[in-house]
Order: sequence, then structure tokens, then C-alpha cells
Amino acid sequence: MSAAYVVFSRDHWFFTRMTDMAAIESVIIEVAPAIQVAEAFYNDVFSMGSRVQVRSSEAPTTGFRGFTMSLVVSQPATVNSLIGNARDAGATVIKPAAKSLWGYGGAVQAPDGTIWTVASSSKKDTGPADLQIDAIVLQLGVADVAASKQFYLDRGLTMAKSFGSRYVEFDTGPVKLTLNKRGALAKTAGVSPDGTGSHRLLISGDAGTFTDPDGFAWETPLT
Repeated sequence: MSAAYVVFSRDHWFFTRMTDMAAIESVIIEVAPAIQVAEAFYNDVFSMGSRVQVRSSEAPTTGFRGFTMSLVVSQPATVNSLIGNARDAGATVIKPAAKSLWGYGGAVQAPDGTIWTVASSSKKDTGPADLQIDAIVLQLGVADVAASKQFYLDRGLTMAKSFGSRYVEFDTGPVKLTLNKRGALAKTAGVSPDGTGSHRLLISGDAGTFTDPDGFAWETPLT
């Protein structure tokens, strides 16, 4: 159900309508063949619970799969702890944690091949690492950001931020969604943008069942 309300500003008012936003309940990563290893990694290292699930798949895939998962945390110490724990559990560090213009972060590749970035907007620690994850973000690398943005707007997603044809962020609840140029996303993760085959990813939420222009599949979870 939607609700209408009036917003007042200093110089004018306007009428808008608030609707139920489309949400991502979980992402399903397809792995082969050691599904138990992947489940243990995501539960023990990142404590993802139901937000990240795995299932078995033999779909061929090579190189960059066109997406990354990102964990947003409060400070560099937490970044270092999560990346260290992932490395100790079998992940490969592909971009060591370091300061940048926007904060502090690094990237690892999980045993199943999925790339995870861990980042903080802060460059200084305010206390000991607590391993608390502030946000989970699914970052899609797309060919045409503007076209993909419109595709998702047409399916009821709520846009939170947009920077022209370079970056779009949607407010999708438990798991946030961003659209990025494929090459730029690969560069941030520290890998080549080249890749073929399956994304080995399924996005589960209430936006519907469809496949987007870049081949990312969505499904409505069974209730």
C-alpha cells in the first residue's frame, strides 16, 4: 500500500507519493563443486546468514564474472580483520587493503571465485576492530549504466544516488544494489575486466523474475 504526503521546504512545497520499495532479500552464489566449503566460508568468515546463500552449479565461467560483493564497515581495523580472516580461511588477497581518496579498503577472492571488497569511508581507527558489517552491497558491472538504471527504475527499484553514466545506487533494503561501468568495477577490485560465461549469481527479491540487459537473473523467492 502507498501513502501520500506533503513535503515543505523554505520556499515551496511539493506533493509526492511514497510506495513500497523493491528489496533484495538475498543473493545466491552458484558454486562448484564444494558447496559445503562455500557455505562455511560465508557463515564463519563474513557471518552472512540468509543474506548470502550458495547453491551448486556447473555453468561454465571464466575470468571476471561482472559483479563484486562489498562489505562496508566503520574503520580500517575492521577492514584488516575481515580481510585477514578471509585469507586465513582460504581466500586470495587480490588487492591489499590501503588508503585511497575515498577511504580505506581492499579486495579478496573467495574460494568459490566470488570477489569481495571490504571498505570503510574512514581512514583512521576510532577503536578496536569489532567485525561489525554496516552494509552489504551487490555491485553490478554493466555495459550501459544509464540504460540499466532505467531498466531497474521501470521495475520499481528506488534510486538513492546517481552520478551520470558512471554510477547508480538503489535503496533495496537488506542488500543494496549499485550499477557501475564493468571496467571501472574490475579496476576497483584489482582484476582484469575480461570474462565469459555465467555470472554464477542469482538475485532474490520482490522486484519480480526477470533477466536484466547484462544477463543478471532475478527471482521472486518462494513463500
